[in-house]
Amino acid sequence: MPQANAFRFRRGDFVAVAFVFLCALALSAGLWMHRGPSDAVMAQIYQDGTLIEEIPLTGNRTLTVTGSYTNVITVADGKIAVTSTDCPGEDCRHTGWIHVAGGSIVCLPNRVEIRLVGDGGVDAVVG
Repeated sequence: MPQANAFRFRRGDFVAVAFVFLCALALSAGLWMHRGPSDAVMAQIYQDGTLIEEIPLTGNRTLTVTGSYTNVITVADGKIAVTSTDCPGEDCRHTGWIHVAGGSIVCLPNRVEIRLVGDGGVDAVVG
């Protein structure tokens, strides 16, 4: 027994699907082409609220920040992390690697903050 109300695509359905696909493709191409040198993310390292170092997330580098405790900060492959510390709890080390502008790592016992600033690209579209 044939189904009378079977789901079928009509010509208008194909046109609507093609339109949505083309819009998504155009948006993706626009966002991809927008990326460039302005997307560079910089790490600002503060201690006691004072900027002590600003470094790009390019190349590989290790920086040691001393105070009440010692933090070893490593930059590698476009990411940054506190890789070694002697502060209690080691929450800054457990934060892991960050790479997106707006991200941060904080070591409260040593009063150190790492802020990532720059144009990290589009994270969300609101409007």
